[in-house]
Amino acid sequence: MNRSLGALLAALAVLAAVVVLIGLRREVVSAALRLAVFQADVTPPIGSPVAYAPARSIEDPLSARGVVLLGAGAPIVLCAVDWIGIANEGHDAWRHALAEAAGTTPERVAVHALHQHDGVRGDPGAEALLEPLGLGGIRCDVAFVQRALSGVAAALRASLAEARPVTHLGVGEAAVEKVASNRRILGPNGKVMIARSSSYRIPEPLLSRLAANARRNGYDLSASRVEEALAAPEGVIDPLLKMLTFYDGEQAVVSLSYYATHPQSYFGKGDVTSEFVGLARARHEQAQGGGLLVHFNGAAGNIAAGKYNDGTPEARVQLTERMADGMRRALAATKKVPLRADEVAWKVEPVRLPLARHLDVATLRQTLNNPAAEQGERLAAASKLTFVERLQNGHAIELSCLRLGGVSILHLPGELFVEYQLAAQKMRPNGVVCLAAYGDYGPGYIGTQVAYDEGGYETQPSSTNVAPEVEEVLLQGMRRLLAE
Repeated sequence: MNRSLGALLAALAVLAAVVVLIGLRREVVSAALRLAVFQADVTPPIGSPVAYAPARSIEDPLSARGVVLLGAGAPIVLCAVDWIGIANEGHDAWRHALAEAAGTTPERVAVHALHQHDGVRGDPGAEALLEPLGLGGIRCDVAFVQRALSGVAAALRASLAEARPVTHLGVGEAAVEKVASNRRILGPNGKVMIARSSSYRIPEPLLSRLAANARRNGYDLSASRVEEALAAPEGVIDPLLKMLTFYDGEQAVVSLSYYATHPQSYFGKGDVTSEFVGLARARHEQAQGGGLLVHFNGAAGNIAAGKYNDGTPEARVQLTERMADGMRRALAATKKVPLRADEVAWKVEPVRLPLARHLDVATLRQTLNNPAAEQGERLAAASKLTFVERLQNGHAIELSCLRLGGVSILHLPGELFVEYQLAAQKMRPNGVVCLAAYGDYGPGYIGTQVAYDEGGYETQPSSTNVAPEVEEVLLQGMRRLLAE
């Protein structure tokens, strides 16, 4: 072999090696984690129904925001919405629409409300029952809900082109001071004696409903109990706000935060607001130079700001400042660790929730179709009937868990009691567990088994659609999701 031919063959060998290395690099890059971030306005128009009245003003806009995680199998979508709840077929519709936009399946989509009480109810299945009876549009503006969902899906689809690499995950937490308190103060007989609600000055007509329930338990609940509500301890809460931040090298891409409390300061007159959790979120984003924060409400069914909130505008400012301070300190405490695609996993656990024994299809239909019944009872009957028939037709609610290395994020339905969140953390004592509740809003309040014997607003028949046995069903599902 002459020298020139040898040189040529050597050069070709080097070139081939370079091509192989480039191919391998491309394969590694294509397999790396990426994250798309989306946001869309979901503010209802003036006159559209929100939780307790037609919208009369917009204090601040509502948003749906979330992330799409790419590179760990089919895309994974997490979405948080500034509405009071998205229920039944409505929740199905959100998961299907976002799955289609992301190019994934509904099983890999988690949608959660933040439960602001001047936010939208998304329950078109119940609305389909009410419309023929002349009761359409009182609780849900279906046309607006559909437009809002289309806008969110479009924002998600557009965000995919801007997906960024993810190299690290940051994990931080901080206690939020003087916001959360347990709503249920028990008396000496183990029954609910004081119901703190979202404000320690309980507004009518909620006060009347709570007082009637308390009397059935042998107690006199009235506005005169304000001092006792203030003096009572915080009770069982989870004081920690957890924050997860995805990084592309040294640059933060997006943060997710988790904290359990009803987010109300004052509400009920149609003044639309993202409330103190949304206002704190906006303040945090501004302090971080505009980077998006996606906040999720935890298991807050029996948690509210009632010990620290007198229902005034000034209290909303204070609660906002305390939430924003917790977010700031959680981010400051963040520790970064590398995150690889093979450390990401998604698990789904379908469960059959036990139906509350007081719910009967024939009785609900009779109430719904009775023009002499109170309008509120007929509206509630439609929502309950929708949920009951779904369960009786074999519908399973899907619990899910996103694993990010040593971090687990649980996605659960309804207004869960905080005990579920604390139980989840005990199931993985050596890991970090975040929990997003208020997924499918159909079940209503979900208490612990013992809570159904304690009385109180949350576990009375008008508030919950599931039986006490729900606790063991959910705990078993959570154990399977959190198992190694």
